Amino acid sequence: MSAGVLSMLRGMDTQPSPDATTGPDVSAGPEVPMSSEPHGEPTAAERARAAFSLGGKLTVGRLGFGTGGLVGPGYWGPRHDDPERSLAVLRRAVDRGVTLIDTADNYGPDVAEELVARALHPYPAGLVIATKGGVVRTGPNIWHIAGRPEQLRAMCEASLRRLRTDTIDLYQLHRLDPDVPMADQLGALLELQQAGKIRHIGLDSISAAELTRARELAPIASVQNRYNLLDRASEDVLRLCERTGTAFLPWFPLGNGTLTGGGNPGSPATDTLAPIAAAHGATTGQIALAWLLHHSPALLPTPGTSSPAHLDENLSAARIALTAQQLAQLDALGDAPNE
Repeated sequence: MSAGVLSMLRGMDTQPSPDATTGPDVSAGPEVPMSSEPHGEPTAAERARAAFSLGGKLTVGRLGFGTGGLVGPGYWGPRHDDPERSLAVLRRAVDRGVTLIDTADNYGPDVAEELVARALHPYPAGLVIATKGGVVRTGPNIWHIAGRPEQLRAMCEASLRRLRTDTIDLYQLHRLDPDVPMADQLGALLELQQAGKIRHIGLDSISAAELTRARELAPIASVQNRYNLLDRASEDVLRLCERTGTAFLPWFPLGNGTLTGGGNPGSPATDTLAPIAAAHGATTGQIALAWLLHHSPALLPTPGTSSPAHLDENLSAARIALTAQQLAQLDALGDAPNE
């Protein structure tokens, strides 16, 4: 096992601050017996329950909450006429033990960050807020990359105001700007970090080669790429994250809904997921999330929803202990056609 993975697993012995918001800790799940061998490696179930040390300093549970589901279609405008519904879901997530909230300035735009602040500020000790910058919105499903240093500085300052904080725990570059040198983009984030505006730097939608280059320019605490049970195009990035102790926040962890029961009947994915879900008294979406937690200690899924019931369902996935046979069946889906 690599040094990076061993470093991440040490977080298993680290508990959240006693000042953190308490409540039924669904994200952590029930206590898992450790291996009977005092020096043996953790089991798959133990790794799935482990905490993660973000940037080596911020301990978070590995199942967080994403705020993309709190805004309207095309990530534009609010989802509900009554914002209290979104505020209630955010508060419930924290009450249920979530310690990582992932948002972005362009969700809405601005809407998601403002909801986070309205719902959770003043932030409880132990809660990590992650946001993103580097993309400008002009309409539903319209995105413009904006990575000039002056743009990134202005976006970060605006996020600080909306989130009502002096420091953002994790600030992620939403996309690398192909028209701006990487050194200039990361240099701007380094300046913000040195000024105390952000604690840690993350990157979104990058290749393994880009991550390697970025690590030469700045300390990279996290990566956020598309990744799920059926879409493993970023497997090489995930393995690099494992080796370097970098968090990997998979976006579309439920396949944008395809893994929550909307798969094609008779497909390899449906035929594999359904009996495993039935064996655990779970949904296929819960099994897909449980697989992520078992698959790699670097994976920190942040599924989003506007439904309290769906939130509880997602968080309960952390309680599922997949067997070695079930993991092998699910692992094999990465090579299977799923049309």
